[in-house]
Amino acid sequence: MQLQFTKMHGLGNDFIVIDAISQPVSLTPAQVRHLADRRRGIGCDQVLLVAAPQRADTLFHYRIFNADGGEVEQCGNGARCLARFVRARAMTAARRIPVHTAGGRIELMVNEDDSVTVDMGAPRLEPGDIPFAAEQRAARYSLSVDGKSYHIGAVSMGNPHAVLVVPEVATAPVSSLGASIESHARFPARANVGFMQLLGRDRIRLRVFERGAGETLACGSGACAAVVVARLQGLVDETVTTELGGGNLVVSWKGENEPVMMTGPATFVFEGTIEL
Repeated sequence: MQLQFTKMHGLGNDFIVIDAISQPVSLTPAQVRHLADRRRGIGCDQVLLVAAPQRADTLFHYRIFNADGGEVEQCGNGARCLARFVRARAMTAARRIPVHTAGGRIELMVNEDDSVTVDMGAPRLEPGDIPFAAEQRAARYSLSVDGKSYHIGAVSMGNPHAVLVVPEVATAPVSSLGASIESHARFPARANVGFMQLLGRDRIRLRVFERGAGETLACGSGACAAVVVARLQGLVDETVTTELGGGNLVVSWKGENEPVMMTGPATFVFEGTIEL
């Protein structure tokens, strides 16, 4: 199978974007892992498929596969790349682009400067909806890892997230603790794990250990989850600049039952064809 692809990134979180409408695409987990391999394939954090819509209120179906081959529900940085991709490929001329993912419906808005604002929908806060094992909803949960207790916030942005406040993200044990929390028994679907440093009421610094990918330079849904958790804990205001390894995202959340809005760039790298 020959596949045409486009390599893109959102703040260094990199993607292989594939048009699954104009060409037949059926990827096995092994093929996704090959595409994502940085030595033997193309190399990426996630593979994104743009497929025909499955709902009347959307223009596209958006599928996301992590580097380990598993399909996941949501990817905010990837959503921004998808918005610019479908316009560049003349698949739509719309600037407001509703899409459906395994995590639900989201809306992408391409701005005049080619940045993209993503309406990520309202966060899911009830433990059963995340999913996270807890008797009742709370702004902070105690989580035991290797005999040590950590305080986390838990939220779903269409995918599950755990968020910890740390003094310095530079010295946070992102790889070791991130991997332990990602696969913790209280997260039955595993979790993305954010390490958040507070810089002020309108600014945070964040590193994210992504489920199935490890630490990436940026995680859009992770930035949204971090701001939601910080808001629920009374630590930040409505609009927050989130500093990630690859650059900044601006995230706004008015509060309960309101959508989370995320704005940032999406960048084209190169196009090509690969034989699978």
